[in-house]
Amino acid sequence: MGAALLAARTAQAQYFPRGTKERQVRFAGTGGVTLAGTLVLPMISEVQKVPGVVLVAGSGPTDRDGNNPLIPARVDLLKEIAQALARAGIASLRYDKRGIGGSAVRQQHAHDRPESYFTWDQFVGDVQAAHGELLHHDEIKPYATALLGHSEGGLLAIAASVAMGSRRPYALVLASTPGRPLGDIVREQIARSLPALSTSAERIMESIRSTGHVPPDGPPAFRAVFPAYAGAFLQAAFAFDPARTLARTDIPCLLLQGGADIQVVSPHDVQPLIDTLASRKAPGEAFISPLVSHNLKRVNNPDDPGFTGPLAPAIEIKLTGWLSHLLGARSPF
Repeated sequence: MGAALLAARTAQAQYFPRGTKERQVRFAGTGGVTLAGTLVLPMISEVQKVPGVVLVAGSGPTDRDGNNPLIPARVDLLKEIAQALARAGIASLRYDKRGIGGSAVRQQHAHDRPESYFTWDQFVGDVQAAHGELLHHDEIKPYATALLGHSEGGLLAIAASVAMGSRRPYALVLASTPGRPLGDIVREQIARSLPALSTSAERIMESIRSTGHVPPDGPPAFRAVFPAYAGAFLQAAFAFDPARTLARTDIPCLLLQGGADIQVVSPHDVQPLIDTLASRKAPGEAFISPLVSHNLKRVNNPDDPGFTGPLAPAIEIKLTGWLSHLLGARSPF
């Protein structure tokens, strides 16, 4: 009996291999830009196809792992999400946005302007390209894919899911994603953190809306908020209505939100998305976890920004459970 039990366990281990593996990839984004990313696969993908998720980073120079040089800490949010998904038997592709990390954009001609590489439509097209790259890998179930966008990345994921039409993914996850237009969110963030500069911010934003260019005479404090090259992108982003656009989708959607998020404030900033989920015929769920930050980490005290530490356990459980049920994942763990 002991030998039989050992043989059964060995056979099971062979059929359900444990662990994960990574594959570095490069693929074409919109307009010929080459994007670099990391595909994380659960080892079970060696014996059966698995679901796959594209992870879309948030605003600014945020890389594929979820780190931003403007934040004085290592966040690793998207890397941690990829690892959590792999443990649940779900593959993921995360990538550096154009101009970031391995996806740095090189000007091909002297007359090319940086603004021409950073438009809203190009970023949305890059999400679609990443989904196409995910489907190129034989380990992925083509009928069991999702987009997961964090913060501004959620806006891009909503826009991409509409633009993809019949080629859209099966599910959508919006993490710390605003439900109101980005311009309104930015205006209120500045009013809370830099109230003395609110008038200057309003002037800059109005110029962006009307011209698609960032005025060169803005305060130095706004260089990271309104980069000189991002005028065209911000013009479209300010006009994008996430709740209204989500209403045009018919795919299942999960909203993940931290109750201690001070950037996208719950419930004020996310209520339009919650209302939209309730009004659609497609399955939708909103999950707001208390004491969790914008980066989906546990907040230990009122002064803790929630940049570091592991993914909040409640968020991981909800995310992996929801996707596993919806996409038919099978974890070997």
